[in-house]
Amino acid sequence: MGLTKHMRYTRIHTDAMGETHYEEDDIALAPVDFAPPTPPLHLSAFHTATQYGFCRFPVGWAGSWHHTPQRQLFSILAGTLEAQTSDGEVRRFAAGSCFLLEDTTGKGHLTRVVGTTEVLSLVVQLPAEAPPGCREA
Repeated sequence: MGLTKHMRYTRIHTDAMGETHYEEDDIALAPVDFAPPTPPLHLSAFHTATQYGFCRFPVGWAGSWHHTPQRQLFSILAGTLEAQTSDGEVRRFAAGSCFLLEDTTGKGHLTRVVGTTEVLSLVVQLPAEAPPGCREA
């Protein structure tokens, strides 16, 4: 049937020298009877979250260099954010994007709203350490 067996997301992390970088990672999806009697869905393993909230970035908002206050997963619901890591790489995240912020130390990143639409996001805060053997959110 051609179903996707993984979901890709972007990770922002800090290396041992304090520089921040982007990295692409995958979460495995497997068929699960998630809500019987509906047909099975492809679902990842669940991981612990501490809390969640919604965030609005107004048009024109720009943040100076900062690191994330804690590990968190961002999902962009509307608008476009642009972020730059300390290694100089710039990426844009539009509605439907999902990225994991793990740069709780080091030089951090810059973030700004791009365009004429405010950004709405879902923020899921995570435990300080990733589960053993995985970086999945």
